[in-house]
Amino acid sequence: MAEAIRDTFNRPLRDLRISVTDRCNFRCAYCMPAEIFGEHYRFLPKPEILTYEEITRLTGIIVRLGAVKLRITGGEPLVREELETLIAMLRPIDGVDDLTLTTNGYLLPKKAQLLKDAGLNRITVSLDSLDDDVFRRMNGNRSSVQKVLDGIAAAELAGLQPIKINCVVQRGVNDHTIVDLARWAKDKGYILRFIEYMDVGNKNGWRMDEVVPAQEIVDRIDAAMPLTQTRRNYQSEVALRYRYQDGAGEIGVIASVTKPFCGACSRMRLSPEGSLYTCLFATQGTDLRAPLRDGATDDEIEAIIRDTWGSRIDRYSEVRFEQTDEDRAKKVEMYHIGG
Repeated sequence: MAEAIRDTFNRPLRDLRISVTDRCNFRCAYCMPAEIFGEHYRFLPKPEILTYEEITRLTGIIVRLGAVKLRITGGEPLVREELETLIAMLRPIDGVDDLTLTTNGYLLPKKAQLLKDAGLNRITVSLDSLDDDVFRRMNGNRSSVQKVLDGIAAAELAGLQPIKINCVVQRGVNDHTIVDLARWAKDKGYILRFIEYMDVGNKNGWRMDEVVPAQEIVDRIDAAMPLTQTRRNYQSEVALRYRYQDGAGEIGVIASVTKPFCGACSRMRLSPEGSLYTCLFATQGTDLRAPLRDGATDDEIEAIIRDTWGSRIDRYSEVRFEQTDEDRAKKVEMYHIGG
């Protein structure tokens, strides 16, 4: 593998997040609010979505440019048929150190063993509360907590370890349940990641007063179960890590609103229809599907990717509050390119 390409701030490419679908079986208000994404909403038609063969080809090129970690996202990736087929195609790519997936967990009882057998290393499950009423309120009443717990159990049984849990925290919605969630994850041996509610996309009605700052999250948990901050696992890791003082596990907090980490960002995102995005808050992507389907060679596609990353100037979280409302409104939706 060649040396990782670098952007205008000398940030190397390390992580590739592959969104395989824009569809989801949940309607979480912070991502796909039900009043907008109803039964008449038009998702991408199948011919516009990259095939598994196309995803694999593009991934191989991007890995040669420096990506060593692959994460499959959505939408909800498990609603895409036979996702284990893609996992089996990506696994042999030389240079991939880690192949993982983020899911809401609902379909894991049927899929966990198939994913493990295909070569998936580990899994992250989104679970915003253990309180069923709160959880249903947050997911558009599409699932009980127990359905997700069943999925987590299936992943554990299949050996998809370590299991990470993601929780988006919204003030006045689920913040009163975070200590209970932390205690549960600690007892289970899962790695819990709290995520500050972000202004991703244009449709979730984000307001700053609904953000629970990372420090407040840490302080609440520390009061119940004492914590000590520890180092990141690697330079571009997004989570601030804290270990329990009794040695029983850790939590992390992703603080893109109050403590931006743009300076070390190493993430590239591939959307379901083959657009390349260099930031979660990007306004537009670079089309790779057209050259791919028009017969471009790997070298020609590589040149497009090199130019896209090489000219990258993204640092949205660092300049968020310097922008006008109009500028902040021009962003791709999170369900489209993953978290």
